[in-house]
Amino acid sequence: MAVLTESEVRKKLSKNSDNIREFYVQKNQIITPSAKSYLSQENIEIKYVDNIENINKTKQDELVENKKYKYISVFGAKLNEKPEHMTSLHGNLLVFKDHKRIILRGKIDSLESKIIQSQILCQKHNMSKLIKDLEEILNFVRNIMRCEVLEEKLKDFTLLDLSEHEIREQSHYPKKYFGIDHEFVSYKMGEIVVSINDLRSATREVELSAYQAFKGEYGEVERQDIIKALNRLSSLFWIMIYKIRTGKYD
Repeated sequence: MAVLTESEVRKKLSKNSDNIREFYVQKNQIITPSAKSYLSQENIEIKYVDNIENINKTKQDELVENKKYKYISVFGAKLNEKPEHMTSLHGNLLVFKDHKRIILRGKIDSLESKIIQSQILCQKHNMSKLIKDLEEILNFVRNIMRCEVLEEKLKDFTLLDLSEHEIREQSHYPKKYFGIDHEFVSYKMGEIVVSINDLRSATREVELSAYQAFKGEYGEVERQDIIKALNRLSSLFWIMIYKIRTGKYD
């Protein structure tokens, strides 16, 4: 009886550049635990079939048929021209521009713009350390966008030398780490604080949009990695506000 190992699964997947979401295994074939774990990590569902040769032939026929056209819509329509009211979800797959994931991408794009605007403001105030931190955050946000578009898992991260746990801890207990209590942002705190707070609230909007984009019918979430990253980022902006107010960026 044939045994399908993780290395063989990886080899089979590497031969196909398409965005695979299903991996077919013949019913009399054993798949190792490590191979199953790898497929699970890649969000690929295992499907057992009676005759894998028939499945492969069907998939190959579909691929040949689809290559005759430049685009395919989520409804199965095959097109050679992209309608103005549609855009690419990934590859040549088209969706309407009000698709929830397209809305999410628009909000991420807007957040990137706001970060750059804050950098310009910081430059006017000669706050080079803050500009550098914002640049790191900008690259982080761009990587979130990249992972969403390419449907790649967002890896564990640190931001401004803080782990995910440290970000959560310090943002929740400012008195312990910065010597000040949490307060609502006021104009009296200055335009730099107001600008960073604008980034914080914009990040919250992106996070809510991500939840809407990846929420299942019963509230389950596909991309918890992205949602958690955005949650930590909004907390990080609180930490930056505390640092500004206590002179750590002077």
